[in-house]
Amino acid sequence: MNFVDFVLIGVGLGMDAMSVSICKGLSMKKMEWKKAVLIGMYFGVFQMLMPLIGFGLGSRFKQFLEQMSKWFAFGVLQIIGINMIVESKKEQKINNRVDFGNMIALAVATSIDALVAGVSFGILKVSIVRACLCIGIITFFMSFWGVKIGNLLGNRINNKVEILGGIILISIGIKMLIV
Repeated sequence: MNFVDFVLIGVGLGMDAMSVSICKGLSMKKMEWKKAVLIGMYFGVFQMLMPLIGFGLGSRFKQFLEQMSKWFAFGVLQIIGINMIVESKKEQKINNRVDFGNMIALAVATSIDALVAGVSFGILKVSIVRACLCIGIITFFMSFWGVKIGNLLGNRINNKVEILGGIILISIGIKMLIV
């Protein structure tokens, strides 16, 4: 995988977090920059750590899955992408709380797909440090700006962001089979 692939995966995986960040921004009467940074940090750190955990799991099982690694990665990305598109249709509760318990729950929920992607990274022998840093940094900025976008634009774009993320991940999975 090259840098562009890492960026695209980071954008695709960061869409869930951005969608939740947009919801947080929607609930703010006035833009709260400190909350935007905090939200970005929660999501960015979890999106950076979860692929690392998944990578460890994928590395342990690589002998069993090596021959089917492209198909496995394709399947994982398809499932994550389709799930993001399906989830975009569900109504999301809006609240602007950034307390520890609320944010940990949201960060874990939005980074499960990154854990699964990390498993495929382990199987494909991807540079996990570059992948994790790229995913974490991209997610931080997407989440930070998601709060601002939500605050500015309101409900009009919320689910479209997750749909775009799903399409990106599905496309990367198809590219893996072709190349």
